[in-house]
Formats: sequence, C-alpha cells, structure tokens
Amino acid sequence: MDILIQASQFILSLSLLIILHELGHFIPAKLFKTRVEKFYLFFDPWFSIFKKKIGETEYGIGWLPLGGYVKIAGMIDESMDKEQMKQPPQPWEFRSKPAWQRLIIMIGGVTVNVILAMVIYAGMLMHYGEEYLPNENVIYGITADSTAQSLGFRDGDKIVSVGGKKIERFSDISLEVLLGDNGNIVVERNGRMEEFTISADKKSQIIDSQKSLVGVRIPFVVAEVADSSAAKAAGLMVGDSLTGINGESLAYFNDYPQYLKGREGQEITLNFVRNGESKEAQLQIPAEGKYKGSMGVMAYPVDRYLDFSYRKYGFFEAIPAGIQKSGKVLTDYVRQFKLIANPETGAYKHVGGFLMIANQYSTSWDWQRFWAFTAFLSIMLAFLNILPIPALDGGHVVFVLWEMITGRKPAEKVLEYAQVAGFIILLALIVLANGNDILKLFN
Repeated sequence: MDILIQASQFILSLSLLIILHELGHFIPAKLFKTRVEKFYLFFDPWFSIFKKKIGETEYGIGWLPLGGYVKIAGMIDESMDKEQMKQPPQPWEFRSKPAWQRLIIMIGGVTVNVILAMVIYAGMLMHYGEEYLPNENVIYGITADSTAQSLGFRDGDKIVSVGGKKIERFSDISLEVLLGDNGNIVVERNGRMEEFTISADKKSQIIDSQKSLVGVRIPFVVAEVADSSAAKAAGLMVGDSLTGINGESLAYFNDYPQYLKGREGQEITLNFVRNGESKEAQLQIPAEGKYKGSMGVMAYPVDRYLDFSYRKYGFFEAIPAGIQKSGKVLTDYVRQFKLIANPETGAYKHVGGFLMIANQYSTSWDWQRFWAFTAFLSIMLAFLNILPIPALDGGHVVFVLWEMITGRKPAEKVLEYAQVAGFIILLALIVLANGNDILKLFN
C-alpha cells in the first residue's frame, strides 16, 4: 500500500508537470497560428492508451511514462518525421515562422515550469506558512557523526559561517558545506573561534553518507517510557532528566546511543534528575527483542528546547516570497548540477532515476510534501530542459538563437543529426540515473 501511495503521488505530480509544460509550447504555437498535430501525456511508441482528435490536433495518453510531447508541424523533434520535412514549407508550419516566434514557442515550456513553481511556493507560504530553525537558536551546538568528525566538526560546535557566508537557517548548513565553492568553516568551540577547511575531494564523504552532515544537540528529558522495557522495570518516569551512565556525565540525547552501542546484555547505572533531586537506577540493556541495545525511552522533540521561527504570509507578501524561494531552489539545483559534473566528488554515482524520485513522496498522502516536491521537480525540469542539448528545448533554442545572430538558418540535416545525438545523450543519462537506482536495490 505504501508503494501504491507513493506511485500515485509521483504519477499525479509528473502528469501535472508534463501537461503544463507542453501547454507552454502549445499555447504560443496556437497564438502564432502554428499547427499542432499531437498533444500527448506520456510517450506512445506503437500504440496509445487513449486518443481523440479535436480539430487539427490529436490529444492522447501514451503508455510510456517518461515524459510527454506536442508534435508541431514543420519541426524536427522527437517524432523524426522526415517525410513532412521533405515537403515544401507551409505557412502554418513551425519552420515558416519568424525566428522570434519560434524562440517563444520553444521556451514556453520552461517558462511555465518556472511560473508554476513560483505559484506553488507562494500558495504554500499563504496556506501553510514557513517554519525553520534559526542557526543562532541552536544554543546547545551540533551533533557530529563519524563523517562530520572526520571533516573537522565536533559535538557542541556552533557553526558561525561556511565559505565566508553567515548561515541563517540551520537546515542550510549541510547544503552550503556540500555546494559551496569555498570550503572554509568557522565554528565556535568551547568559547573560542576555530577554523578548518573542507576540500573538494572530502565532499565525496558527505555524499556517500547519504544523510544530513550535522544535527542539533538537545538535553535528554524522558517524554515516554515503553511498556516491558528496561527503563520501565527500573522505574523511570516521564519528565526525568538523564545526566549520565555509570557516573560518566552524558548531558545530551545524542550521547546515549553512542554510549550504549555494543553494551547489549550489560547492566548499567543510569544517573538522572527527578524534581531537582539526583537519582540512580539499575538497568539491564536487552541483548535481544524489540528493545535490543536500548533503554526503551523516548525523548522530547527538538522544538521543546529550541525556538523555531514561523511566519504565515498574506497574498501580497507571498508573491515576492514565492519568487524568491523559486530563485533559491533554482540556484541550489544549479550548484548541485555543478557538483555532479565534477568527477572528483563522485556525486554522479548517486544520481537517481524514477525510483529515487518516487521515494521522495510520503508513504501516506501528504499534500504539503506533495506540493513542495512538485514545485522542486518543476524547477528541476525547467533547468534540465533549457540545457543546450539537442532534443531538449535548450538545444532547439541554441539553433534559433544562432539563426537570429547570424541570419543563417541551420541546414535540416544538421538539425536531424543533432536530434539523434541528443537522444543518445539523453538515453545515456537515463541509463545512468535508473541504473544507479537498480544498483542500490542490490546493495
């Protein structure tokens, strides 16, 4: 059922993005009186699931969910309709239109993707608002796992700047460390400023870890004691504040899993404070069963200790905020693309395909997460489509711009060969991305 819900959200999101993207080509084509022969959701090699001709356009749904297309008369596109191109140009064909009109038709899809992301983000800021943890409010410092510690971070560090840039939102830290060109890190450690550098080759460690670089450090106050657990048997209660084990001071939540690792079956003395009074309890850490290797207690969440910032936007505030958020998402995605293009980081090994994208959706129907990821995908599709690769919108744009600058139209044979080359490049990228997905299933 979880897979079905994720797949449903993915297909709905993909369908919405494809239809609107293709409308971005369809509408200006019709405005410029260019004939659109087909408008398809998904590809339809050999056969289609549904089709209906209305006027001069056939509307349909293909069976191969790798995208969609509009077939514009007189244009060398994915249909590779060479027979049509052998005929004399007709007034209603794409090739007969002025270059500026062809340019508008070609950038229409990307334009709609960007506008869609802005609209979604603005709508989310109005409906849900925005909540984040200001970096300055991380009063207990960070938690650094083994990967972060190998790079130079330590538990309790308060991150001041990354690459000379002050970090305002705690959630931006990992991204800035990974994507920044300057790997210079400044932290406050034990009341002093410390500085270290993360080189480009070390970023591969962050990518390979596949998780956030640092977390927040909080005290361990018991929020729930599980039935039939060691903690329950020892008499722990909600509200107890844990302070250590076997007389060793452990002031923060992240200290406990690290300490208990490898101590299954051992008896420990748990130190804690209840109503201002220091106490001790003897616990046997289970060596098997549901609570193996743990005490069986839950801690209070982060927002009990740290102050989050929350803001809900009005209509006129949400519009510029949505535009700004779209710009940031696009900028960050371009930076990620640069990281992937750098073989030294090994990021290309973690490029994912359709399985990875589908797994980003919640296993329960979550509209907030659905719209947030749909907006991100819209930005991603806009950027990828405008890349100057033949067979993509950006490849067509390059040829039109060349014509506008030089006054000479590229030969149709050149366009045909470029289209084939573009398909080969795209196929290689699809194989890489989805091949990584398949390899991860077996690792």
